Amino acid sequence: MIWRSEFDRREALKLSWAAALAAALPRPAEAAPLKLVFVHGRGQAGLNKDDLKATWLDTLSKGAAANGKKLPDHLEVAFPYYGDVLEKFVQKSQLPLPSNIHTKGGAKQDDYLAFQADVATEIRLRTGVTDEEVNAEFSPEVRQRGPENWEWVQAIIRAIDHHVPSVSQDFLESFMRDVYLYATNFAVQDAIDEIVTNDLTEQPTVVVGHSLGTVVAYHVLNSEKTLSVPLYVSVGSPLAIRAITKQLRPIAHPSSVKDWYNAFDKRDVVALNPLDPGNFPVQPPIVNYDGVDNQTSNRHGIVGYLNDKSVAAQILQGLGA
Repeated sequence: MIWRSEFDRREALKLSWAAALAAALPRPAEAAPLKLVFVHGRGQAGLNKDDLKATWLDTLSKGAAANGKKLPDHLEVAFPYYGDVLEKFVQKSQLPLPSNIHTKGGAKQDDYLAFQADVATEIRLRTGVTDEEVNAEFSPEVRQRGPENWEWVQAIIRAIDHHVPSVSQDFLESFMRDVYLYATNFAVQDAIDEIVTNDLTEQPTVVVGHSLGTVVAYHVLNSEKTLSVPLYVSVGSPLAIRAITKQLRPIAHPSSVKDWYNAFDKRDVVALNPLDPGNFPVQPPIVNYDGVDNQTSNRHGIVGYLNDKSVAAQILQGLGA
């Protein structure tokens, strides 16, 4: 080959050597794709896992669209389903709903009633249900107050049902029973935690929990120290209800979680309080967002949370989208 000049020859040699060196050097590893894990709440027994997952994804996609974005392509999504397992434990436990308790039980029932009384009282005070409205639910001859009196607990729940439009007696009673069962029964915890843990690895993962699922996800993330969770999003969380917090002590920010974002509708009686230093003291503190306008009938449904623009924006940011 005839070179026009010595300069051309030198430049050609440089390019050939650079190409050879680039081919010889190992290529930098591509960043592992983020994974998304949804942790559902109670009341999902008998439902189809794939249908539930599709609903969560479709709703989140609507929230993403409200931000002018979409979910990342080829996103790995897991939906650990424990609805049927929880229901089997509920049936095995034979824990009655408060409205079905008519006699004083043993120590197990007394603890259960005390938990319900604490939760119901906190909801009553938070929602502004008065003593007079509770007293109106008593029969005239019954006035003894206290968790040992099942009629008193029932009266509080009925008063909430009658005076708080977004909550029903059946919903509240079932919620308290299922949360109590998970928070106090190690066999239930172990079985449900294992289902969720099986979908978590050291791969960077954004975790989204709803309702009881926020309690389950918190318990798992606080136990599994080797996980890599750049973002944990809790929606409609009851973690700041004192009777529930008490069962989970000591409270801590999971070391596997970098950032924690908690969103709720202020009309959602399950999400009574923000996860702030006064209710859930952890470091680093949790970011709380109380501006959700949940359009579901009880202000608590997952559809009313994942389609929220701000909630979706946080999840997208955690996924790098």
